[in-house]
This record gives sequence, C-alpha cells and structure tokens, in this order.
Amino acid sequence: MTANIDLNFWLTQWNLDPSILIGTALIIGAYLYAIGPLRRRYNFEKATRGQVFAFLSGMIIMFLALITPLDELGDSYLFSAHMVQHLLITMIGPPLLLIGTPEWFLRPIVRNPALFRIAKFLTMPVICFALFNIDFWLWHGPPLYDATLENESIHIIEHLTFIVFGVLNWWPMFSPSKDLPRLSIGGQVLYLFLSGMPTVALGAGLTFLPPLYAPYITAPRVWGISAATDQQLGGLIMWIPGNILYIVIMSALFIRWMQQQEAKQMAQEREQYEKEDASGAVI
Repeated sequence: MTANIDLNFWLTQWNLDPSILIGTALIIGAYLYAIGPLRRRYNFEKATRGQVFAFLSGMIIMFLALITPLDELGDSYLFSAHMVQHLLITMIGPPLLLIGTPEWFLRPIVRNPALFRIAKFLTMPVICFALFNIDFWLWHGPPLYDATLENESIHIIEHLTFIVFGVLNWWPMFSPSKDLPRLSIGGQVLYLFLSGMPTVALGAGLTFLPPLYAPYITAPRVWGISAATDQQLGGLIMWIPGNILYIVIMSALFIRWMQQQEAKQMAQEREQYEKEDASGAVI
C-alpha cells in the first residue's frame, strides 16, 4: 500500500493542536514581557539583540517542528521524518533558548535556598547527561515509541520531556547563570565528546537492526521507501547530524582554548621580559 504525498498534503496537514499554539504563545509572550516592561520596572540589564534573536529562533524552530506537515509525516508514514523532528526539538531549539536567556531570569531561583539546591543538583553535568540520555533511550524503546504514535497525550508528554531534558543537556555548555555555571572549556569538550556516544550507539543500532516499530511496518509507503530503509535512514539522521553539531562546537571550543593558552603564554613571556628589563635597569 502506498500513500500519495503531494502538494495538498503539505498545504493541509498542519497540526494546530491548542496545547502547542497556546503554549508557544504563552512562553513567547512571557519572554517579551520579561525583557520589556518587567525589566524596566526592576531596572534589570537589557537583553541583547543576539539573546532575543536566539530565544525566539529556538521557539520558532520547535514550533514549526511540531505544527508543520513534518509532524504528520513522522507520525503516520516515516520514522526518519520523526527523527528530524526529534533532532530539532532536542539539539537545535534548547541550546538557543539557553543562549537567549538573560542571567537575571534565574535570580528568583538562585535566591531561594530550597529551589537553588534543587537547581544545583539538576544542573550537575552528570545529572544533565543521565536524565537526557535515559529519557531519549526510553522513548525510543519499541513499546513506548509505539504508544506515542497511538496516544496523543503520551506523545505530548514525550515531546515535553525532550524539550525540558534537552535544555538540561545543554546547560553545562550554555548556562546563563554564574551561580549554576557552565563547565570549563576543557570540561565542555569532554562533555560534548561523551554526549555523542549514547546517540551514536542508539542510531547505529537502529541503522543495522530490522524494523522495530509496528506502526511504521504497516504504514502506507511513501516515495518508495521501505520500512527497513526508513529505519536505517532514521538511525543515520540520529547518528550523524547531531554529532556533526557536537564536533563543530568542540572544534570552536578547542580553537578558543588554544587562543587562551597562547594569550596566557604571551602574557607570561611579557611579564618575564619586564622583570628582566627592570632587573637590568637596577644594575
């Protein structure tokens, strides 16, 4: 059985679920209110254009991933399309939200001892790493994955956990708070290196295993893609693009670390030269 994915599909299969529309509007509205009237009332630091652009971009990317026909394509036809959606809401949107968050957003949490202890625990790198990857692996187990395609409420919970734990996963890299700090550059490189391993393992497994998810085995075939090829492609999407992102960020961090080491060495050499020059002047 085949399905006809034509222009009409791309025009009509939009997911206008109220929870997505209202949730997105509330978050963006709250953000704009906070960086506007609320900031002026309490004389907080002004959010930069870069922060505003990053936050709104992250929200828009996740919003489009959930409401466009990509959602229907992934739910009803192609596992690989669903993996593109998951990539957008775990790897692209969450870090942009953190980059776009001003430090003072977190002051109420930091100043409350009970909330701060909880936040301190949840943002420990090992906890961030564990929560995200355990959650990601569990939802891709066939029983839970099949349940998300059959029950929309479970599907919503899955996406919410992906976004929340996605934010935590990127916290050690892009934390906006000095009280809940980022890792050092060396720590960030190691964290990213280790972060790529669980998704590589899961993606590789999906690439080489036979079709696992019942709804996709019986789904109408589109574009001549078999269930086996679809799962292989989905595994590769999970395996390669996300880790390319990690590699790009690690490379940028390594270059920054090298620049810092070079600047430190030059400062030490300058200091030594000034000491020797001063010593010679005294003699």
